[in-house]
Amino acid sequence: MANLSDTFERSCEHWSEAGRREMEDFYALASVDYRHLAEAIDWKAWLEARQKEVGSRRLRLLDVACGSGKFPAALTSYADVESAAIKSVDYALLDPSGFSISEARHALTMPFTAGAEFEMTLQDLDCHPGIFDIVWATHALYAISHRELETALKRFVHAMRHSRQRDGGGVGFIAHASDKSHYLQFYQHYLNGFKEGLGVPYSSSEQILAALTQMGMTFEAEEISYANGAPESQERQVEGYLQRCLFDSTLSLKDMMANPITGPYLETCRKNGHWQFAQRVTLVFLKAPPEVATE
Repeated sequence: MANLSDTFERSCEHWSEAGRREMEDFYALASVDYRHLAEAIDWKAWLEARQKEVGSRRLRLLDVACGSGKFPAALTSYADVESAAIKSVDYALLDPSGFSISEARHALTMPFTAGAEFEMTLQDLDCHPGIFDIVWATHALYAISHRELETALKRFVHAMRHSRQRDGGGVGFIAHASDKSHYLQFYQHYLNGFKEGLGVPYSSSEQILAALTQMGMTFEAEEISYANGAPESQERQVEGYLQRCLFDSTLSLKDMMANPITGPYLETCRKNGHWQFAQRVTLVFLKAPPEVATE
């Protein structure tokens, strides 16, 4: 029987100082993920609308599984949020890795200022009900098993400001790859090719949408498509990127290419001297329901 925490445990091991070089190689290709999110909507106007909803006080935001702070950094680089007509945002950080919280805190620039820290999983989040105006999770929920996904999403909603209040309540944003994306397809090939099919697959955006529907949440969803790319000459960065996709630094690119399952898949990602890893990412915007469950 598969260890229901194997994927999560390996992901935590890699979010550490020892995994910094691999992390940097990963983001040599994966930073584009966050640029596409930053350019997907008018975030400056979106934040200004949230500020109007709360009046004269600061917005309170929770970044779930904050990683190394690439999303807020992309918003300041590509979405002009630093010029938004808002007060500084009280930016709370949640991650089971203290290393990640430290990295994300140091990545924050105006209008985001570091606030509370929660060194824990989303499933274990213990905060006052409805304390945050904004809760977001960007490429953050993959290592939550399908069995625990609804529990995690209930804690996500628990943290959102209740919509029974006069101003309409808090909002949530989730960006997550679909089961047709490289991230999920490659990980499943890895489990089949190196783990005899055993292990916990990454959660998909389809599963998240199904869980939100089961919970009775109202949400809007749209999909964006793009590719993470690099020339074949950047072999080290590609290897580090793929290792981080799997949270397994024991496998070289040569090992992955030689495997009868991962190898043929990776060949489909290489053409004319370039690597292209196709992504399909679902953007989910949700509002807190009239009564937020607090269990």
